[in-house]
Amino acid sequence: MGQIQLKQVTKSFGETQVIPPLDLTIHDGEFTVFVGPSGCGKSTLLRLIAGLEDITTGHIEIDGTDATDLVPAKRGLAMVFQSYALYPHMSVRKNIAFPLRMAKMEQAEIDQRVNAAAEVLNLADYIDRRPGQLSGGQRQRVAIGRAIVREPSAFLFDEPLSNLDAALRVGMRMEISELHKKLETTMIYVTHDQVEAMTMADKIVVLQAGVIEQVGSPLELYRTPRNKFVAGFIGSPKMNFIEGEEAAKHNAHTIGFRPEHIDVVESGGMWQGTVGVAEHLGSDTFFHIHNTGLGETMTVRAIGDVSLKHGDTIHLSPRVEEVHKFNAEGLRIE
Repeated sequence: MGQIQLKQVTKSFGETQVIPPLDLTIHDGEFTVFVGPSGCGKSTLLRLIAGLEDITTGHIEIDGTDATDLVPAKRGLAMVFQSYALYPHMSVRKNIAFPLRMAKMEQAEIDQRVNAAAEVLNLADYIDRRPGQLSGGQRQRVAIGRAIVREPSAFLFDEPLSNLDAALRVGMRMEISELHKKLETTMIYVTHDQVEAMTMADKIVVLQAGVIEQVGSPLELYRTPRNKFVAGFIGSPKMNFIEGEEAAKHNAHTIGFRPEHIDVVESGGMWQGTVGVAEHLGSDTFFHIHNTGLGETMTVRAIGDVSLKHGDTIHLSPRVEEVHKFNAEGLRIE
């Protein structure tokens, strides 16, 4: 079991309220990602669930039991931090076993759990090495292994991949996702990287200034963002927003088109502009376009390697059926 419910939870530091009243249910077995810009409250919210911060008002229930006043060790949760927090003088085996030794578990049970975790995480060949002899990705797997052996009802990940290089981040994303499928245990994962959120989550919780802006599956948030903030945060590159006369044609204050929903055409088209930076990625080309008369720089995605260069005129045809419309308050118009 691993259902977690937050009921009217708030958090204040002195006179400053950083989490206004908030309700959220995370179902057993879900991979839920908290995502948002720096300072949005996502790590604070995770620490409230873990018991590392006291809530100001409200209640937290874990599997139907009020855990609001329980110390972290009594909540049945395991946390994996941004820093690996490994003991450098201990082997991988001893690092993974540490929480079980502290719990005074029988040695035979410790050995069984450690060996099982090492197999799941592909660490069996490194079990007698020390952290200094491991790569960053291997160290993070050791930290995850230390959480696995506790057999928690839920895992809490606080930006666990931010210390890794780009290639390792992609690899570890896949490994954590595969781990979730194997363990079928609730996981709550905090990141500021919306690509991580989109590729890993069953459910995404988008936060801004401690407020939940939207909860839904990755595709729900991509296709039907509730407001302009979510629309601009989810999707890479970000959505293009247009105001003024062009938006008024759609009976909206603001309209949005994702870069992949604006086609580059040879001539004509609804809009045109001047190519600024062109990012040639092989499978795709991203053009940053100026002088469209539609406001800020626009970004469009073209399939393949399109041979336009800086300063060229570019012709654009937006797919009007893919338009996103928002009112003056930034809320979605259906």
